[in-house]
Order: sequence, then C-alpha cells, then structure tokens
Amino acid sequence: MKTDCTQPIPRLPYLGNIAALLTALAILAGCASPATSEPTDAVAQFVFYPPPPDEPRLQYLAKFSTALDVSSSSKGMRNLVFGGEQFEQQVITKPYGLAIFEGAIYVVDARGGGYAVFDLAKGRTRFFKGSGAGVMTKPINITIDTDGTRYVTDTQREVILVFDRNDRYLRALGEPGEFRPVDVAIAGERLYVTDIMHQQVQVLDKVSGDILFTFGEAGGKGGQLFHPTNLALGPDGTLYVTDTSNFRVQHFTADGEFIREIGMIGLNAGQFARPKGIAVDREERIYVVDSAFENVQILDFEGRPLTYFGAPGEELGNINLPTVVKIDYDNVEYFQKYAAPGFEIEYIVLVASQYGPNKVTVFGFGTMAD
Repeated sequence: MKTDCTQPIPRLPYLGNIAALLTALAILAGCASPATSEPTDAVAQFVFYPPPPDEPRLQYLAKFSTALDVSSSSKGMRNLVFGGEQFEQQVITKPYGLAIFEGAIYVVDARGGGYAVFDLAKGRTRFFKGSGAGVMTKPINITIDTDGTRYVTDTQREVILVFDRNDRYLRALGEPGEFRPVDVAIAGERLYVTDIMHQQVQVLDKVSGDILFTFGEAGGKGGQLFHPTNLALGPDGTLYVTDTSNFRVQHFTADGEFIREIGMIGLNAGQFARPKGIAVDREERIYVVDSAFENVQILDFEGRPLTYFGAPGEELGNINLPTVVKIDYDNVEYFQKYAAPGFEIEYIVLVASQYGPNKVTVFGFGTMAD
C-alpha cells in the first residue's frame, strides 16, 4: 500500500479554532475565485486548488443544476431562447447521492423523490421518479454497476430499489423494518450497505439480496459505528465507511475485519465535524466531505492531511452543505474541454451540495504541463 502521494500537494495549515477555520476557508474561496478583470495569462480566468502560487492540482470545471447546464448552446443563445438565466429552473432541489456512468451524471433528489440525469453524451436532461413497486419516496444514494444496473437506497421505504440501465424496475432488496439503507458499494457479487437502523454494515448477495454477513455494532470503539453513512472501496478491495456521528472514517477488510480509524472530532486539518461522503483514488488518496466545514479534505493513505478544496458561497467552485464526493476515471473525455490550457485531467471529482446554485460541482484532478 502506498503511504504518500505520487505528486506533491501542499498540506493544510493546522487551525486552532472555528474562527481561524472560517477565515482560512474565506481566504481560499477568495483566492480561487474567477478573475474579475482581464486575465493576465491564459489560465488566470480559471479556478484552481490550491490557489497560486502553489502548483495547481484541482481545477473547477463545471456545475450541474439546471437543464441548461448540459446545453451545447452558447450563453448568448441561451439568453436569447430562454430570456436570461433567471428563468432557468433547477432540475434537482435537495440532492444527496450521485453517480456517473457512460457520460451521464445521475443525481438523487431526496426532496423530489427520484433521480435527475444530466446526460452529457446526448446533451439532454431528464428526471425519473419510478412508479408502482418501484416508486421512490425518500431516495438517498445511487450506485451504478458496470452493466448499468442502478441501486437506489430509500430510507423511507427502507429498501434498496434496483433498476436496469433503461430505468426499468427490477426488484427491491430488503423489507421494511429489516434495515434502513443509506449507501451501497458493489464488489463483485457483493453489495455492502450502510444500515443506520442497526449501526452496522450489511453485506448482501447482489442478485438474491440475501444477507451474507454483517459487521459493526453501535458504539464508539474501533470497529463500532454510530450513524454509518457513506462507503468507498479502495483499490485493494478494502472498505472505507464514514462513521458520521463518531466523527471519523473507519477502514475494514472486504470480510468486515476492522483495520483502523482515520480522523476524530476537531477543528484541525485531518479532523472532522460532520463527515459524510468519501472516495478513494487509485493512489489511495482519501477524499472526505465535511458538511459542517463545507469543504472536501484530501488525506494520504495514512490519514495525514494533504489539502482541501471548496468553500460555501455562490461563486464558481463553491459547495454548500455538501453530502457526497465521487471519483471517476472513465468519463474524463466529457470534461477536458473545460480544462485550462495545458492542464491535463487524470480523473474527475464530483461533489453534491444540498443548497446553493451549484448542486453538482465537478473538479478535475491533474497536472499543468511545463
């Protein structure tokens, strides 16, 4: 396992109190805001993290909230046709989970009772609610398998709803009262499911839905959980669980054996106030969303802070009450056009926000050519 990054990323400054934290976030947001005057060079108009003079590693690329965000039309044409951006209607009102598959971003709307699809490949947007046995009441997360099968957790119905790649309802996994699923991670024929009813992770057979085994129990010790929310698989097949109300991330083997815990409650870098979304890249860098700090921290494999990005507000790249972060290597081609000249994207990072104008914010992780 790797213990440090393949590319240098400046570390976070340690912050001793909430005022210092908020000040640092404001400084970062200000430094990363788009230029308001004529750019002095080819990349000055773009938003980077960390901000200059540090080497840029993440670039804000795009946001997706309205149907016009996937339009190929120019801004002038959009205003001509739609009468100005004030008439743009948000497709999603209160997103939580998201996934990206074959050039389309799927965003679960907990308030809207379905998921929106921002189809970049086809240049269109749609919203799917389901019906009959497949109706969604309070969907939270969506996970898409390699064949396009979609697994949607519904905390009100207390089931996992399964749809095929064409949105056709297939089946429901679980029964009301059996668990309250929040997130799903797919590993081969297994489904790992966070269950906030029993404060554990349930492992199901992907096809039958039968429970293979469970791990975790209520508590604050290593291996115990209190409001487990989001999941991520590491490149070695191990499982990362956001242990939200214990203010940490826990790391388990594929068979549910406790490995270690990462982070604790606090205001310093590498500590958390309300961790939710989690993702792990191929170099075992760990991305953790904190909905209280309204940013995303990047940690190395050992849990040491490297940097962070995002801040609350309505500017480009801002995130507001973020919930989920996802990393994707397969759909970079749809976002390279947003990159600054010379910035080569290795993978994209998607963050969902429940409030503000930027419901889904997409960043690119990469390097600037010499």
